[in-house]
Amino acid sequence: MMIVKKLSFIAIALFMIWGFQSCNTTEDSTTAKVQLKLIDAPGDYLEVNIEIVDIQYNSSEDEGGWTSFTPENGYPINVDLTSLIAGNSLLLTDQIVPIGMLNQIRLVLSDNNNVVIEGEVEDERITTPLDTPSAMQSGLKLKLDTELEAGFSYTFILDWDVQESIVEAGNSDKYNLKPVIRVSTEVNSGSLSGKVTGEVSGDDVEGAVPLNGVTVRIYAADETYISTTTTDENGDFIVQGLAEGTYKIQIERDGYDDYESSDSVAVTVGAVADVGTIALVVSAI
Repeated sequence: MMIVKKLSFIAIALFMIWGFQSCNTTEDSTTAKVQLKLIDAPGDYLEVNIEIVDIQYNSSEDEGGWTSFTPENGYPINVDLTSLIAGNSLLLTDQIVPIGMLNQIRLVLSDNNNVVIEGEVEDERITTPLDTPSAMQSGLKLKLDTELEAGFSYTFILDWDVQESIVEAGNSDKYNLKPVIRVSTEVNSGSLSGKVTGEVSGDDVEGAVPLNGVTVRIYAADETYISTTTTDENGDFIVQGLAEGTYKIQIERDGYDDYESSDSVAVTVGAVADVGTIALVVSAI
């Protein structure tokens, strides 16, 4: 009798394990993981503060097919876009969704957005509201057109070009927000990184030091503009979401000669092409 009870217990346990595994297999065979990562191509602003009140995805062409993502910390999502440089990014959402065609996502913005600029007096900071069109408040649509396969993870990089997205309204001291966002998929893209230094001579510093806030522009081999970033306090920069191919680097910094890479840099899928240290030359006086 004891042996029968033990066998019965083992059979029930195996059945429960099989059932649990079957549920997991079913889930894995019908879902994929989607991440949305926000980065910034910087502009000439101290801050650009954006409030996102909803992020939705649509797997059909039907306007009634929108479904909201559920970020870990909920909505709204407030972000200063100027902080998303040199490899910094904001993970907007990380979620399991049904497999199939992911056609579009859309960012729904509030009207609580502003830009901070330098004033005429030293260290003066002026905060100005960003006029956000009603179309942005109903949702900025971004095309993805990606087929999600079961069990795979997909990271979509949203590269928000601040300089192109903010338009000054004549001489009215008002600013309009017209978002320009480039979307790429990390599963089929690569990155390009490096460090920028420059010769400095002064009481406290002598020699090459990392340069902060240097403008780094990326162009395709045919001179087509691709993206812009800036260096951080360590002189480091990284440009993510680049399609596989060859690129050129252009760098500008006051007091130094402009730099352009003599050789194209090859970027491959899933890898970071590190160009090493780029030493800027002080401009001749």
